[in-house]
Amino acid sequence: MFVVRSRIFTLSPHKSIYFWRQVQSISYDNSNPNEITDSHPLKGVRILDLTRIIAGPFCTMILADLGAEVIKVEKPGSGDESRKWGPPFLPNSKDAVYFLASNRNKKSACIDIKKGSHIIRELAAKSDVLVENYVPGKLSEYGLDYEGIKKVAPGLVYCSLTGYGSEGPYKNRPGYDVIAASIGGLLHITGEKDGPPSKVGVAVTDVATGLYAHGAILAALLQRQRTGLGQKIDVNLFSTQVAMLINVASNYLNGGIDGGRWGTAHSSIVPYQAFKTSTGYLTVGAGSDEQFKVLCKLMSLETLSDNPKFKTNQDRVCNRTELIGLLSVEFAKNSTDYWMEKFEKSPFPVGPVNSIPEVFADKHIQEIGLVKTLPHPLDGSVKVVGPPVKFSEAANDARTAPPCLGQHTDEVLSDVLKYSKTDIEKLRRDRIIQ
Repeated sequence: MFVVRSRIFTLSPHKSIYFWRQVQSISYDNSNPNEITDSHPLKGVRILDLTRIIAGPFCTMILADLGAEVIKVEKPGSGDESRKWGPPFLPNSKDAVYFLASNRNKKSACIDIKKGSHIIRELAAKSDVLVENYVPGKLSEYGLDYEGIKKVAPGLVYCSLTGYGSEGPYKNRPGYDVIAASIGGLLHITGEKDGPPSKVGVAVTDVATGLYAHGAILAALLQRQRTGLGQKIDVNLFSTQVAMLINVASNYLNGGIDGGRWGTAHSSIVPYQAFKTSTGYLTVGAGSDEQFKVLCKLMSLETLSDNPKFKTNQDRVCNRTELIGLLSVEFAKNSTDYWMEKFEKSPFPVGPVNSIPEVFADKHIQEIGLVKTLPHPLDGSVKVVGPPVKFSEAANDARTAPPCLGQHTDEVLSDVLKYSKTDIEKLRRDRIIQ
């Protein structure tokens, strides 16, 4: 049971939600782990998700984890393109497991946005947020751009995720993670020092764009509590990537210094990189002079920390090649496990370069239960990496498996829009829905 004092504000055409709560005493019943409860911060918020691939779906998944009802609108017959991005595929539903990574806790409704644009507008009028990632101008062909939707849903938060935004000479270009990472400088600073540019192992620009978008949506919802008005949010891959350059951008803008490739090393801190051991690789970061002294002591290399060439971080950066060569010889003499045991209580950060199987076998990951197993309607169960953020007074969880294509079409149309069975059957005959 829980006791609260609440002020209630009307925020959208279809409902009222709680704006402020002073909690006096609170405990939640979590007997049904699949249920959205009052402990979920976004309970009662409905999101119309017109996105595909990674950035948009990743954004809406984060919001779904927090309790938002996310209606994922997919193209009849094929759905989100990432359903086909395999192998591997699930044996029964035939979805690529790639799709599982960004689509849990959602409902799938198959609606042709061209022939069924009126349905999308009706759903928008019943929603708090619409998220889309079409090329700028495409949705205006169907009256589903912000100006069109605003007429039926003035309180809606409308978030567009694009490659380059709605302004500028690149605005009509399609957006892809690796292209934004290329144009935005990430490939230029990734890879070995004397090697070619390299992409990061996962689509970090897409993921970061999704994270920016989810924060922006929450901010817009918070502002709507004060104003009662919706608004349009523009988030794009290119701007996100440039913002992600952080210190590299600052070095250039304020010091005229171009970024470069450093492999696992750091441009401004030494030692701060992976070293080869007799069994693999170990990453060590000595971020202060004191940490460097401890590292040298544990490696029986005290003479290095006393050497004037290596006494301060500035000295070590200037004499990087010599120092890294000396440390590399010593690290190669023993195994990764040996060094991890040696550094067990060290004040500096250290860790093995794990393979993916080693990541999920790690005792820490297993103990905190980050991997969740969710029941799947066709494939028994699937595993996902759950939300990494925990709240002291709120729920943030993986509740339901990513949906099968069109799994919730009838449910959404009947429950949200109150369509009759006859209406739904006609839409299906007309191939507007699946």
